[in-house]
Amino acid sequence: MTGPALPSLDAASRRTTPHQVFEGLDLAVRRRLPGRLQGDRRGLRLGPGTEPEEVVRYRPGEDDVRRIDWNVTARAGEPHVWRPLAEHELESWVLLDDSASMAFGTVDLEKRDLAAGAAAAVGLITQGPGNRVGVGTLTGDGLRWSAPLPSRAAAQRALRDRPVGGAASGPTDLAGALTALGARYRRPGLRVVVTDAVEPDGRTERPFSWERPLRRLAVAHETIVVEVVDPRELALPDIGVVTFEDPETGRRREVSTSDHRLRTSYAETAAAHRAAVAEAVRWARAGHVVLRTDRDWVRDLARHVLGRRTDRHASSYGAPRPQGVTA
Repeated sequence: MTGPALPSLDAASRRTTPHQVFEGLDLAVRRRLPGRLQGDRRGLRLGPGTEPEEVVRYRPGEDDVRRIDWNVTARAGEPHVWRPLAEHELESWVLLDDSASMAFGTVDLEKRDLAAGAAAAVGLITQGPGNRVGVGTLTGDGLRWSAPLPSRAAAQRALRDRPVGGAASGPTDLAGALTALGARYRRPGLRVVVTDAVEPDGRTERPFSWERPLRRLAVAHETIVVEVVDPRELALPDIGVVTFEDPETGRRREVSTSDHRLRTSYAETAAAHRAAVAEAVRWARAGHVVLRTDRDWVRDLARHVLGRRTDRHASSYGAPRPQGVTA
């Protein structure tokens, strides 16, 4: 089961319109997150709001008498009031990796289709009064920004404007894109990075160039890395002689997949790479969810969202500043 269909918009699938895809995704998200799409967010600082944060001594003329905590007042013998956290609209930004390696898929959809669906799901999950979502798309031609829209409209745009052709063949700079995102939009909010974490030079070991920019981003915002994976990137089937092409460089190589040692080495290298990516994301203090093209990715994303919301610290849309982090 792979969740809502997000077929490539080629000649064989033009009968499926972006609107139909959006309605299917909307229904899938609502089924997996019933009653949890709104109102589950805490502010960062004291101010107008409804969520109690701390109890202090009452100051005549400054504090609202309607917020007197009578239980604490009775125990302390003097008036105390509770102060709430300020409630603000949520501003979310999705950094969408559309490098050449994302134009790959061996199941029902390509990784770039899943990435567009994940960006749309972010809009649906974060919808609420005043909430907005913007998108930065990273290709070989550089970084393109789309102005933030109300969450639901942003979700529709993510599906409507998803790429239908090949990405630019040039290398992409994920580290530079993360730095640009942190410098361009400083207001605390949610930042989601959707990528396959494939390095242009084929590097599979730490440190990755994007680790430190990601950590700086996670200092100021709640940050989630959505890693997109296809099953053929994890293990090779025994299908004889195959010609492989590196999507980032265009280099080709003919290999025999019947070689057991080759398949074993490939699987071990792929597993080590994914483990290194997970370790790097943990080091950066960011959330991490892996979405696969051969699984119900909406369910996996929903599980991650629900899991983070059970954590009191993760419920804030701005992550607390980790100790010992050098920006």
